[in-house]
Amino acid sequence: MSRPRIVIVGAGFAGYRTARTLSRLVRHQADITLLNPTDYFLYLPLLPQVAAGILEPRRVAVSLSGTLPHVRLVLGEADGIDLDGRSVHYTDPEGGGGTLAYDRLVLAVGSVNKLLPIPGVAEHAHGFRGLPEALYLRDHVTRQVELAAAADDPKSCAARCTFVVVGAGYTGTEVAAQGRRYTDAQVRRRPLPGGVRPRWLLLDIAPRVLPELDERLSRTADRVLRERGVEVRMGTSVQEATHDGVLLTDGEFVDSRTLVWCVGVRPDPLVESTGQPLERGRLLVDPHLQVPGRPEVFACGDAAAVPDLNDPGKYTPMTAQHAWRHGKVVAHNVAASLGTGERRAYRHRDLGFVVDLGGAQAAANPLGIPLAGPLAGAVARGYHIAAMPGNRVRVAADWLLDAVLPRQAVQLGLVRSWSVPLDTASPELARVAGRPWAAAETRSGSGAATTRDTDLNTDTEPAAFEATNNQPGGGAAEAAGPVKRPDTPAEGDS
Repeated sequence: MSRPRIVIVGAGFAGYRTARTLSRLVRHQADITLLNPTDYFLYLPLLPQVAAGILEPRRVAVSLSGTLPHVRLVLGEADGIDLDGRSVHYTDPEGGGGTLAYDRLVLAVGSVNKLLPIPGVAEHAHGFRGLPEALYLRDHVTRQVELAAAADDPKSCAARCTFVVVGAGYTGTEVAAQGRRYTDAQVRRRPLPGGVRPRWLLLDIAPRVLPELDERLSRTADRVLRERGVEVRMGTSVQEATHDGVLLTDGEFVDSRTLVWCVGVRPDPLVESTGQPLERGRLLVDPHLQVPGRPEVFACGDAAAVPDLNDPGKYTPMTAQHAWRHGKVVAHNVAASLGTGERRAYRHRDLGFVVDLGGAQAAANPLGIPLAGPLAGAVARGYHIAAMPGNRVRVAADWLLDAVLPRQAVQLGLVRSWSVPLDTASPELARVAGRPWAAAETRSGSGAATTRDTDLNTDTEPAAFEATNNQPGGGAAEAAGPVKRPDTPAEGDS
């Protein structure tokens, strides 16, 4: 008799935890297959440090095959699910197609950038959901400072050194905080003409920075940002984005070549194709994370609307803390459905927050104890080291080197603007010349990618940089483990 087949779609926080737990529970009783566009799990909380040149990209990319024993990895992106036929169709990285049959299915496809109907944003902004976007932003910011240093026109110099970040939640706050330190370090080594200084703006329609946090921690983050020189504009967002800058809702036009979009996420559009009931785009499941009427199908992470047993009538938010814990519960429930162990209902307890603001600065709330400054910074970094499922020594080594050596401010040119469009259902995939894009566009419902490069380069034709094929896994958002780090949906619909 053949062994039952378990297929897990997505290797973000929820999918990775599901696969890791199942590999321990049923490794000799079932065949476990993990379908993911890339061969690594992305530890998203440290992505701002990649963009700021603190960490090398592979430090936040944890090998799936190296850390998931007894799990078969299939590289591909799911583009169709046949619930009646119990199969998942996918497209592999080279454009070929394949089908995976299952006896148990776990949907952990995560989320994608959330767009708002603001003119010019889809064409001129870039998100921050994957390694390609982080690498693009690092190159782009470095290039803008270098071009500004060589500019003869003071107005052009100032525009190139103005960086606008929309969304003052966790991602946007950390991008602005780390980005300001990165550009300041560049300018110290090579001053800009006329004494121009880099300008960073952080916008959000929310009344305060980090509205998900306790007000004391929010004030701490706000103070650190302002002392560092970041212009924090609460109650303000983007009215229109153009080639030359951003028109704000307060009427001010900001000359800029950089718009970073961190306003939130939405569930992966793949779940809509299942035809099952949805809650604001998320697949409805019961407290055991099973799809009603489909006992062989489970869903978790950002793509699942999981009832919050601690707050009846509501669903758990789209955060990495929940996704990580969803994965463990789903694994036990899948194993129970195969006769191993007992089912569990999902119930959670929040144990705190961490926000790394760069350098020795952070805001943290472990076990409800508010911390700020170097102590919070130590807690934040200690938490990340403990929470990461791999690469811990390499991450610690990069932090040590960053503390004693100047950062390498160089642009590698591996990721261009056209390859990381904001309006895509696959933020973990950088578009590469000659690769099929149709599957992703069908899922996202978007049109062709913008060919305009916001750094004013002329590479509007796709350059054949195959190195951009290292793309982050899909998944649930930001942090793993016991300390809460909410994802971006609550960062304000800026």
